Amino acid sequence: MTIEFKESAKKELDRMLSRYPSRQAALLPALFLAQREFGWISDEVISYLSQLMELPKARIYGVATFYTMFNKKPVGKYFIQVCRNIACAMMGGDGLLDYLSQKLGIKEGETTPDNKFTLVKVECLGACGEAPMMQINDQYYGNLTKVKVDQILAGLK
Repeated sequence: MTIEFKESAKKELDRMLSRYPSRQAALLPALFLAQREFGWISDEVISYLSQLMELPKARIYGVATFYTMFNKKPVGKYFIQVCRNIACAMMGGDGLLDYLSQKLGIKEGETTPDNKFTLVKVECLGACGEAPMMQINDQYYGNLTKVKVDQILAGLK
């Protein structure tokens, strides 16, 4: 399988590169673009970005593995991140993670066999006023209860 951006993503990368003083400075947005396009940052994606951006693979790998927001392995269609920081923990975040784990039949860090859900805990999602909360893909869900979680999951296709 050949890794290649769609034409629209290639144009977006070109716009990015024109806005930054160097290709190195555009690396984080380029990695976000690649993750959006391919779902995760594989070795093939790193090689592809290395060619496109004329940067060493080691530089791209170092940045991609340093930041936790880049997926280093495939994730499900719905990437569920449960906040575990103090505000969410005090408001029941650990129970929320346990509930999701039981409901989905997977442990933290795993993906369902149908590749529909991946469940992880994260340090902080920056929405303490809505604790406990989770993020599914790019959508935040706060003030969660088991009933709300059931409703959210039922609404995912």
